[in-house]
Amino acid sequence: MIGRLSGTLFEKNPPNLLVDCNGVGYEVAVPMSTFYNLPALGDKVVLLTHLAIREDAHILFGFGTAEERNTFKELIKISGVGARTALAILSGMSVADLAQAVTLQEAGRLTRVPGIGKKTAERLLLELKGKLGADLGVAGGVVHSDASTDILNALLALGYSDKEAGLAMKQVPKDASVSDGIKHALKALSKA
Repeated sequence: MIGRLSGTLFEKNPPNLLVDCNGVGYEVAVPMSTFYNLPALGDKVVLLTHLAIREDAHILFGFGTAEERNTFKELIKISGVGARTALAILSGMSVADLAQAVTLQEAGRLTRVPGIGKKTAERLLLELKGKLGADLGVAGGVVHSDASTDILNALLALGYSDKEAGLAMKQVPKDASVSDGIKHALKALSKA
């Protein structure tokens, strides 16, 4: 119904925005990935949108890219995942990270998102397999070998964030064994 908004950014209150389109103010909920890339107040903004109509409310969700909006639409099709949960997932990880988690079937990465438990994470991986991971995982993320996947999982299990672990993985030689790779990654993280 409302597919795109173009107007002046009037108010920013995470995760909500108020966009003034020729005198009409639209309240839009956005993921944090979009929120961080917004212009300053008073500047022109263009958002791709999805209108969710419920019995008690009409809620407009906005996205900076078509990729984010399409992923949001795929997420809300899954049983038990509502619009707020889908927004939390997109706020907690990028589309490329989500696609990589789906491709590698890593439920642990999804459970780090607030509101996502083990069962929901497993359902997401099952439902999105072939829809998200295969399309975007190879192009959007780094395809890991078995050893580098084990190294990445070890770093995540030690409490490092996806971003920290990803940066450390760049310092690991491609042909490193799991134990050597973990040592290299931990050395890189200690220097950071």
